Amino acid sequence: MGILNVTPDSFFAGSRVLDVEEALEKARRMLKGGATILDIGGESTRPGSDPVSFEEEIRRVLPVVEAIISELPEAIVSVDTYKAQVARESLRLGAHIINDISGGSFDPGILHVAADYGAGVVLNHIRGNPKDMQKNPHYEDTVEEVFRELMDRVKKAKDFGIPEESICIDPGIGFGKRLEDNLILIKEARLFVESGFVTLYGVSRKSFLGAILGYDDPKDRLYGTLATHSYLYLQGVHILRVHDVKATWETLNVLRAIKGL
Repeated sequence: MGILNVTPDSFFAGSRVLDVEEALEKARRMLKGGATILDIGGESTRPGSDPVSFEEEIRRVLPVVEAIISELPEAIVSVDTYKAQVARESLRLGAHIINDISGGSFDPGILHVAADYGAGVVLNHIRGNPKDMQKNPHYEDTVEEVFRELMDRVKKAKDFGIPEESICIDPGIGFGKRLEDNLILIKEARLFVESGFVTLYGVSRKSFLGAILGYDDPKDRLYGTLATHSYLYLQGVHILRVHDVKATWETLNVLRAIKGL
């Protein structure tokens, strides 16, 4: 899953696109580089970020969604939003997946919209909201609590009529997590994979890597990202949400060749 942020403030400058033409050019490179899914977002949800209105998010996202669906029909289009109105308009244009950082908890109507359109949903784990989620997060048993809370969100999605095969779970690396929480959730990725649900991890260039490696700037975190992607692939994770599609694809292709011997 390649990341396309139609935002001026997402944490990694390399993920940002400013207009439709730039988005299409980057989308083409990602598909050529090995991406299957393109995840389009119109609001930064980095720690400490402020929300944007649904009108502004729609203004940013819909032209890109429409253009990619029209020009690149081979792409599976995901929209990174927690707002039901943005989800509805994106699905109306032909988007396939809603990737909700709140797992349906910020705007429960988004689950109703996804069910109406027969869309796939990514249910992310988060505590708090992007503005405050990194203010003293605490867990007694990180893996057990995150897994249980994700299963609660899965149940809610099913109650709205979303079938199990349309649900993907994401442990939410960096969303209300300490360094040690992120690491244990990565280490124990196979538990989420073995839940029976498609499992997605988004670790690309995130701050926990900077904490380990001593790099404040996300542009310096590629190698740490690829190491983490390799581990997650070997644990059986189904979808990796990445900034660097070609580098990730080449890394995983080598692992596939070795595993296939």
